[in-house]
Amino acid sequence: MSVTVRELNQHFIDLWWECDTGLPDLGSPYSSRAQTQNEKGLLRFLEQVDHMLTAPPRGRDEAREIQARLGVAVRLLAVEALGFKAEQLDLLPSHAFTDASEEFVRRARAFDSALSGEDIYQAGRNAWTAHGLQWLLKLPVELNPSILAYSLLYPYTDNYLDDPGIPEATKLAFNQRFRERLAGDLLTPANADEQVIFDLVAMIEGQCSRADHPAVFESLLAIHHAQSQSLKLLRRAAAPGEVDVLGLSFYKGGTSVLADGYLVSDLLTAAQRQYTYGHGIFAQLLDDMEDVEQDSQAGQLTIYSQPGGHWPLDRLANRTFHFGRRVLQGLDCFDAAESVRELIRRGADLFLINAIGRMDPYYTPSYLRELETHSPFRFSFLKEQRDNFLRRHKSRAKLMETFMLFMSY
Repeated sequence: MSVTVRELNQHFIDLWWECDTGLPDLGSPYSSRAQTQNEKGLLRFLEQVDHMLTAPPRGRDEAREIQARLGVAVRLLAVEALGFKAEQLDLLPSHAFTDASEEFVRRARAFDSALSGEDIYQAGRNAWTAHGLQWLLKLPVELNPSILAYSLLYPYTDNYLDDPGIPEATKLAFNQRFRERLAGDLLTPANADEQVIFDLVAMIEGQCSRADHPAVFESLLAIHHAQSQSLKLLRRAAAPGEVDVLGLSFYKGGTSVLADGYLVSDLLTAAQRQYTYGHGIFAQLLDDMEDVEQDSQAGQLTIYSQPGGHWPLDRLANRTFHFGRRVLQGLDCFDAAESVRELIRRGADLFLINAIGRMDPYYTPSYLRELETHSPFRFSFLKEQRDNFLRRHKSRAKLMETFMLFMSY
């Protein structure tokens, strides 16, 4: 771990422990009447999405028409139900993000036609993070070879290393060769899987020379080292304190977005570098909070799965709220309008509230009742609609396949 990364990780560990465990001020609560009205709006939106999924577009013109209609519907829902302001939404580069997303799907499919919609969605989430940083840095929002390649490295490597069914010795051998390739060694791939991964590294090298962009490859080695260390989190029977769950989770999350930052710009200031690292940690926390049940079953240690099922996660969730707000204060280092920063902070609160509402067995009833008053929709309504939606469309994987087909036009 480089000195810079070690210092960043320790900074955010200290920040985590500084954060309060009481529920923060989440603004005015929603009345039952307001929630009912919002739910009607969400139902109208879901009907449009349902129609799109059951009758995919038959060509690019039809896809564009559906995109336009959905864009209007999303905007209406965001304003009327989620409480965003039209002038805030006007500042977002929606068309640029849509174009970059479409390009990502096309180029990912061209790289590997066997990638599933779920895999492309997972990889695309990282590309969206990179595009968000491009926008914050006043750079063109566009897909370049490095962003494509880095995003595609995960799912290939991330899913492999997180798979509890693969022996740790096998993972370690693969990881060593991957590290050597990231360091610049020109290895002969041992198998087809390595060939794909080495091709992606070469794609990054083709745009970012090692001599001119050393920080890019230092950051890639940092996320690789974090991934290697995170193998320690696959220890179901580990006693509390035996594994540094907090430090390893922060290291993995922080380095993942720090690499995005350097792929987007070599000219990050110290404050921007700190923000990208904190952003990655907060994103990792949100993922871990959503996946607490899945991680518990798989024996994956996270700061939520380790205590989950033994103690309520109420106060841990509250600390996450406060931590996220402290991280997002770092947006001040970018030349972005305050209304945009406010939109991002509000979006983070809503995401957290929804994630907690989905994992209700891990929280006390009184906590959920209090939190639900700050949700635009009742938790039971969201669960019912989510279950109905998945039942109609068979599986999340199928949903992703259809969505990616739509985006590929």
